[in-house]
Amino acid sequence: MNSLKDLNGISVQGHIKIYDPQSQEIYIEKRNAIHYENMSVALAESIANLGQGFIYEISFGNGGTSVDPTGIIAYLTPNSTGTNADLYNQTYSKVVVDDGTLNTNPAQNFIETRHVSGTNYTDVLVSVLLDYDEPEGQEAFDNATDMESNFVFDELGLRSRSADPNGTGRLITHVIFHPVQKSLNRQIQIDYTVRIQSLSGGNL
Repeated sequence: MNSLKDLNGISVQGHIKIYDPQSQEIYIEKRNAIHYENMSVALAESIANLGQGFIYEISFGNGGTSVDPTGIIAYLTPNSTGTNADLYNQTYSKVVVDDGTLNTNPAQNFIETRHVSGTNYTDVLVSVLLDYDEPEGQEAFDNATDMESNFVFDELGLRSRSADPNGTGRLITHVIFHPVQKSLNRQIQIDYTVRIQSLSGGNL
């Protein structure tokens, strides 16, 4: 008698859209890398109600690319292995859950889930607005010539909750893109979607 084995699993995919919420100009739209080891820990901690697995903040950095004198951009590989994986050079981090203290504008920085009844996937949408006055210390206009400026972003990632909520949680996604400057004269909206899909196959 043959034993039966149910073939199933979980697929996790990510997609980001970075754009100007006023003009609707899209700066970046692409898929991102999932850190599967850290994601597995996050999912396990979440369903076990251990208090630290959920998405808590988004981190920004400027170390994902290099630009040569002719303007050619070289892209580094996203960090998606090793439990201590991090951004190449993190320069800013923002809480995206309504924790009552560190998220100063939960109406514009929030997480929601989207599910269509009868389907085997659910989307987690992380919506973040970098308003005109943030981050502190940014340039007045989006005409930077120094691509290594702290707020010329070329990488970002989602982090799970940690005991020290200051951009130090486990990195569960990482994406690298061509440099985008955040300056006082414009807002930047980030819509970060993580799709969690249950996979099933036949029986063996």
